[in-house]
Amino acid sequence: MASSAAETATWSREQRAVLVVACVSSFITPYMASALNLAVPAIGRDLHLSAVALNWVVGAYLVAAAAVLLPAGRLGDIFGRKRVFMWGISLHAGFALACGLARSGLALVALRGAQGAAAALIFATAPAILTSAFPLAQRGRVLGLSTASVYLGLSAGPVLGGLQTHYWGWRSVFVVVALASVGLAAGVVAAIPDEWRGDRGRFDPGGSALYAASVAGLVGGVSAWRAVVWGPWAVLAGAVGLTAFVARETRAPFPSLKVSLFRNPGFAFSNLAALIHYSATFAVGYLLSIYLQGVRGLDARQAGLVLLVQPILMAALSPAAGRLSDRVQPRLVASAGMALSLVALVVLARLGPTSASWMVGLGLVLMGVGFGLFSSPNTNAVMSAVGASDLGVAAAALGTARMVGQAMSMALVAVIFQGFLGGKTLAAAGSGPLVAAMRGSFWLFVALCGVGIVASLARSSLDRQDA
Repeated sequence: MASSAAETATWSREQRAVLVVACVSSFITPYMASALNLAVPAIGRDLHLSAVALNWVVGAYLVAAAAVLLPAGRLGDIFGRKRVFMWGISLHAGFALACGLARSGLALVALRGAQGAAAALIFATAPAILTSAFPLAQRGRVLGLSTASVYLGLSAGPVLGGLQTHYWGWRSVFVVVALASVGLAAGVVAAIPDEWRGDRGRFDPGGSALYAASVAGLVGGVSAWRAVVWGPWAVLAGAVGLTAFVARETRAPFPSLKVSLFRNPGFAFSNLAALIHYSATFAVGYLLSIYLQGVRGLDARQAGLVLLVQPILMAALSPAAGRLSDRVQPRLVASAGMALSLVALVVLARLGPTSASWMVGLGLVLMGVGFGLFSSPNTNAVMSAVGASDLGVAAAALGTARMVGQAMSMALVAVIFQGFLGGKTLAAAGSGPLVAAMRGSFWLFVALCGVGIVASLARSSLDRQDA
């Protein structure tokens, strides 16, 4: 504790400002995501959307963010991470306000996609700015604090989002996020004078466009696999496009993605672990929100209080896990966290219409502890595996793995819901089909998490062999 206090005392004013900005930006987007989960039933009633269409209110944001993240990281390295961050937070505020004014489901989904693209500029640059401002020995700690802010956002979202939706309607969620984003932009201008850049080089618009279209096609096609005839073709086109993108990047003089970074086992397997873990866990809050409100009959306020359990534990454990990853192999800590997430998913997969409340609580506790142990150590492993000039690309690669995983999680839920519910609304579906769809989703996530544990342990084994 004494050494931590001494380190904090030596931080400059700008370092403190960078940390505050990183933490606030890390708070805003997960706050909106978790608050929106509580608002989903209300959005469906107001805009008359089916259960599958509601999935796209969440999924469009994730697909767009995943598609833009990698080019956004390259833009930050070339034009300046602070500048690109400011572009992102300003656009995020504008699109959030527009979402709050949307009058149709189609408009809301389109605006959510635009907001996700803006968020990619934030996700790609904030970790790089933070790691640029602090020495290697302190990165685990500050990344732990930043990660804790993510979980504080997830903690506040269910409670405040439930209250907002109950008293002021779902549109208020977007208005609050817009105001917070404007405040953050003003804080950046006032408190952070410096700029950070990596390898200047040149931007590759052709490769970036190929990548964005391929990711959007792949993840979007999975979401629409059973709903529209072009779904499987979009997946195939996306896969072919990504293959062509990787081949192009190996020859490009100024690549958007340094393929050579993935020759480092720690970097490659840490990103793979993030992709799988988020694919297996992100949709949990969405599914439990529907379960608690649509099956168990809770209102948005009550459901928000129940869902609060998981992010509180995540926020409480992340700083300690980050500090632990400065002293112990980050990969080992992250692997233990993923194992706990698997156990949590098994518990949640057994929920039924009349299951005891303690089962929901146990699943959320295990998930919260598992996530708390996984996230900041895994981030530390990725960011510490590259040099200073590649921090922007590394942050973007990790953010892309995270966002593609989150988008894939919602896409898989969309496929399963389409199979069990078709085009029915949540109210018309009935508790039986809703529970069946939820259980199918959770069991699929159990299998994914099992694969993730293998990948996470494999990187630890490789590191020991290289040592």
